[in-house]
Amino acid sequence: MRNSGPPSLRQLRRRRSCLSEGGRRIAAALQAYGTAASAGTTGRPAVAGVRPTADRGQVPDVGEEDDGDGLVPGDEEDEPEGAVFPALRILKDAVDRSKMHPIPVIRTEERDSGPWPLISEDMDGEPRWVHPDVTLTRVPHIKANGKRVRRDQLDVPDSFGEGVLCLIDRNGSYPSACSAVPLAPNKLLHTGPLQAFDKTKAGIYLIDIPAWNRTDMPHPLGRIIERPDEQGRVWVTTPHIKQLEKLVREGHLAAAPTIHGSWTGKANESLFKPFYEATRKARTELVQVGGDPYKAYKTRLSIALRLLWPKRAEQRSPFWRPDWRMSMVAEASVRHWSVAFRAVQDGHTLLALRNVDAAVFWTPPGTYRIGTGFGEVKAKFIQPGEIIPEGDD
Repeated sequence: MRNSGPPSLRQLRRRRSCLSEGGRRIAAALQAYGTAASAGTTGRPAVAGVRPTADRGQVPDVGEEDDGDGLVPGDEEDEPEGAVFPALRILKDAVDRSKMHPIPVIRTEERDSGPWPLISEDMDGEPRWVHPDVTLTRVPHIKANGKRVRRDQLDVPDSFGEGVLCLIDRNGSYPSACSAVPLAPNKLLHTGPLQAFDKTKAGIYLIDIPAWNRTDMPHPLGRIIERPDEQGRVWVTTPHIKQLEKLVREGHLAAAPTIHGSWTGKANESLFKPFYEATRKARTELVQVGGDPYKAYKTRLSIALRLLWPKRAEQRSPFWRPDWRMSMVAEASVRHWSVAFRAVQDGHTLLALRNVDAAVFWTPPGTYRIGTGFGEVKAKFIQPGEIIPEGDD
């Protein structure tokens, strides 16, 4: 039965305590799953009533692709008093209170020159990857509401052995990334070629694509590598530069890529932290309530972050910072990739890495924590041959 109102903090703490005592690891979830499916006769666990994720971030339905930035006139207006979650007001307040004196809007006359035309959606670094030995097919599917769509189906070869498709859905990838996004609050200045990455700076960098020979993980730059310039170079934001530097230190890359060009400013990682903290606190309560309040929370949260970079000239917004938006999305992609990589290093087989919040493993990895909070995941198990559910399937 749905609660009539938000639970008290004491109730929330009791529920979270129960989750901890019951075990957070996905391996425990698989054990319970396997017990429930023990009546199957195929030799692989059977699945009944798989519930799909409700979070954004997966491949959209046919005919439901996001048009532009998904914003509409009026989205730029502050939420009314008493709103479930005034995300835009909170984000604006976080920027206004910063001691870095951020510049939230680049003047219209400056947007066609300097670094701004160099920034694109491809800089998000989303993986959108499938293991080279796994076959992905888009198959017809009819949703509960009768709508005809297409969904992914993964064909896993027998060489992978016995297993089950374990779907990992990360909670709040974008707002979670806001906890520490490396970006430049002020203007980006042309700093040209660099001998090495300067940790005190943030912005965008033109680099060579580093070689990545592993076949069990996507390239750490994700889809960024799909659109190099004529010299085979790509523009990336600070989160990906920092990721490559870390991979070099850990011995996974031979050397840091050469930086052929850059536009940077003084680095800061706390600009969006007040927004992150408010978002996390609100989610803790609203995810328990569910229903319309939780939907309103997610909607306003998404709108606020999209307003960082409105695509249409006629769309009003208190922000116009493509570098802030893409740095935030890139940070989410880096975190998503890094956790999956740790699971692969622990011996688990990654079948697919999808956008910034979804992954599919052949065996349940123990590197994720099950729960409803930021940094935690929802796990679902799909029988081989079944579709991978999306959205509100």
